[in-house]
Amino acid sequence: MSKEFIVETSARHIHVSQEHLEVLFGKDAKLTHKKDLSQPGQFACEERVTVVGPKKELANVSILGPVRPATQVELSATDARSIGIAAPVRESGDVSGSGACKIVGPCGEVEISEGVIVAKRHIHLTPADAEELGVKDKDVVWVKLDTDGRKAVLGDVVVRVSDKFARAMHIDTDESNAVAATGKTMGVIVTL
Repeated sequence: MSKEFIVETSARHIHVSQEHLEVLFGKDAKLTHKKDLSQPGQFACEERVTVVGPKKELANVSILGPVRPATQVELSATDARSIGIAAPVRESGDVSGSGACKIVGPCGEVEISEGVIVAKRHIHLTPADAEELGVKDKDVVWVKLDTDGRKAVLGDVVVRVSDKFARAMHIDTDESNAVAATGKTMGVIVTL
């Protein structure tokens, strides 16, 4: 079996709590499934919001479902800087002391005092994948990307292992553009 995995670009998006969903889209609002994502049970939604920072705003930002216990905004470093938010590089869910913003929907707006991050690059693996690749949950590895004209080795890649995952690496749009990634870019863990 190949030791490679697909490298996917994770564009700006937000995860919302049910409470915030109802403020943004109205009482008893539900997320509307648009398309499945590579991770089982995850999906892009029809609903869109505007993320407002101190300098400007980003309109038409996708919501990813299902709803989460807490609202989280994931931007590229370029996005965050362009709208004036100091967003740290963090793993999803690690939002303590992270950036603040206003989120605007068609029915209302929400101010979050923390929750804006630049997602740390990571690989989703099943336990069987992790065993095959010789890694475990929370390992930090190097990954070689073999792209046309922009080959690169990325460090600080967090391994995330769960039987609920599908084998895929996620990088943000800044990283994707820097390495000229395509929908067919593959990665492999390397030792330096």
